[in-house]
Amino acid sequence: MAALTSIIEKKLAALPVSVSMQLPDGKKVGAKDAAINIQVNDSSVLAHFAAGEVGVLGEDYVEGKFEFDGSMRDMMALAAGILPGSPVEAAEKGWLTNLVRRLVSVWRHSTERDARQIEFHYDLSDDFYALWLDPRRVYSCGYYREPDFTLAQAQEAKLDHICRKLALQPGERFLDVGGGWGGLMLWAAENYDVDVTGITLSRNQHAYVNQLIESKGLQGRVRFELLDYRKIDESKPFDKISSVGMFEHVGRAQLTPYFAKLKRLLRPGGLLMNHGITAGGLSNTGLGAGMGDFIEKYIFPGGELVHVHYALQSMAEAGLEDLDVENLRPHYARTLWAWSDTLEERLDEAKAILNTPQGQRSLRAYRMYLAGCAMGFEYGWISLHQILAQPQPGGTSTELDYPAAQAYPWRRNYIYK
Repeated sequence: MAALTSIIEKKLAALPVSVSMQLPDGKKVGAKDAAINIQVNDSSVLAHFAAGEVGVLGEDYVEGKFEFDGSMRDMMALAAGILPGSPVEAAEKGWLTNLVRRLVSVWRHSTERDARQIEFHYDLSDDFYALWLDPRRVYSCGYYREPDFTLAQAQEAKLDHICRKLALQPGERFLDVGGGWGGLMLWAAENYDVDVTGITLSRNQHAYVNQLIESKGLQGRVRFELLDYRKIDESKPFDKISSVGMFEHVGRAQLTPYFAKLKRLLRPGGLLMNHGITAGGLSNTGLGAGMGDFIEKYIFPGGELVHVHYALQSMAEAGLEDLDVENLRPHYARTLWAWSDTLEERLDEAKAILNTPQGQRSLRAYRMYLAGCAMGFEYGWISLHQILAQPQPGGTSTELDYPAAQAYPWRRNYIYK
């Protein structure tokens, strides 16, 4: 214990933020007037701290093995300071590990398992999410088109950014796969006069959005179904399709079949927007140092990340041609910090909403998750890409009227005008 305490004292002294720590035996180490004060309740925390296993420390916090006073931003500075190296490099494994991951990926993403995994995350509590999301409850990366945008403005700018990239036109049939709380669906219907179909596996979101559709009088132009993407009817193709924050749940081994399904749902020359989180490393499906395991256990069971090159490869294998690729990584870091800061400001309200023992554990997990992901995007360990694609041109000129059937303009100015 003396040797472990010595290691911890050296780590504390080298951190970019001042930290004090009270050990289980009552001894205090670290700075006196510290920005962060940690109360260790279980000695196993000390070994995890000394090893820089920040994901495991996140689990320790959720399980009540330590408490802290201080801001989440300072806590993330602490986490970055004790890491032994890049969590991306720590997650890069050999061929055998990747083979096992692929087999697990195939197994874990059945229709029934995907439904349970989505309910685990999104059906936690609508009131809880409403505390820290924007008024439209857009639970994906915002787009800070202007540097002084609020979170709400950034989310509206993101919705419009997607609609512009898809070149939505009045009367078009638009499919939103994984519609969340309906932000994109309703924005597209109200601002671009399109006919919208959305799907979800979350019962809470399904009920909430259908109430919004009715209250806005959009029943004739917007419908939201509780449906797995694999079961969408292919008999009448859509003009445009969006997949926002969805493909992370699909599974690496299922990506090509997923994009092939979307291609079959898209008319020739139609457009697909895939907006999703990507891995910072070339072959890791998550982050090392215990960070990926923490998210798997407490936040997104079944979630898998791929590098953008693999997403593009899977789309190409499915017969889709990439047209435009944009990296929004810094936008997501700012979005996540906005969510984290708001949740920290409203912790008392969150505790009242999640007022069961399990709810309190979920709240502690979300505090670590939001701030930890913000840090991950800042450091480039994870990223966010928007990929605009269309079915690859094929067949003869008598089968498809190219280029007339191609919806994508030749220049980007229509997006940014």
